Amino acid sequence: MIVGLAAAIFIALFGWGSEYFGWADPSGKVQLALATSFVLGIVAGYKSSN
Repeated sequence: MIVGLAAAIFIALFGWGSEYFGWADPSGKVQLALATSFVLGIVAGYKSSN
């Protein structure tokens, strides 16, 4: 359930975060940072569960 919630929040921030929070991201660096943090969170969660 937590994984689904995290995925939903990530998709919402990635897709509509700039409109909702009003940040300017013409070069896509904020979206890249969001994607990187999400992937690293998945890797850390997988490593800690094993």
